[in-house]
Amino acid sequence: MQLGASELILNPDKSIYHLNLLPEDIAHTVLVVGDQNRVPLVSKHFDHIDLKKGKREFITHTGSYKGQRISVLSTGIGADNIDIVMNEIDALVNIDFDNRSVKEEKTSLDIIRIGTSGSIQPHIKTDTFLLSEYAMGFDSVLHYYDSEHIQYPEIQLAFIDHMEWSVFKSIPYVVESDAQLTERLNSNETALGFTATNVGFYGPQGRKLRLRLEDNDLNSKLASFVYQGKQITNLEMETSAIFGLAKLMGHRAASLNCILANRTNGSFSKNPSETIDNLIKYTLDKITSF
Repeated sequence: MQLGASELILNPDKSIYHLNLLPEDIAHTVLVVGDQNRVPLVSKHFDHIDLKKGKREFITHTGSYKGQRISVLSTGIGADNIDIVMNEIDALVNIDFDNRSVKEEKTSLDIIRIGTSGSIQPHIKTDTFLLSEYAMGFDSVLHYYDSEHIQYPEIQLAFIDHMEWSVFKSIPYVVESDAQLTERLNSNETALGFTATNVGFYGPQGRKLRLRLEDNDLNSKLASFVYQGKQITNLEMETSAIFGLAKLMGHRAASLNCILANRTNGSFSKNPSETIDNLIKYTLDKITSF
């Protein structure tokens, strides 16, 4: 079946609409970062950079590190941007742009988030490298896809009861990372986590400036939720959508965050730039040692 022009949108040079990439521009290992200014912080470690392209907040560098071809791509902030990025990355490898049709033989990518996050557990200190095993999404992106078979409804329902969740909020969903890729990235330098993906930075993460919150106890209730030993460890804004969409599309996804803030004691990393760079080098060395 040929995909319509309004569904698969291509630029005049046949690059995918938002990312501005051609199929040959993307490597099979893709590092995704939120901040477009973090892309060169990753690619500066490459042996060489073969490609630099960008459009809006979506910047891509593709090159080689220790002989392995790698792309690093900025997503911008939020799960809505992840919906764009994941669908367009997948289209680059699994849709024939000339025929505008889905390929019979599918390609699986390794997609690894390198991000920053805040801990809500006192034992997870600033500057920790947190590797997410599970993610809980408050963003609702996955609910627009046929996805119930990859969710964990028993955790979701227990969480809704624990939080006394408002019916006016989206239903949380729980998804898992790719177990094999996560295991390969794990070491004694990482802490395993259960990440909450929020829909904003202020109210949705319990921050209060001028506006009153719907639930003043949001973060303490998040921190106290436990299901069969699983406890929410940190807050950020992308991981759940990456895990969910990757799993639906047949890609492998993992998420590494450096903990810059501990929300329970109000502390913040004394040298966030160094911590981020250390996580970047850790990730590059890990993926090239597979």
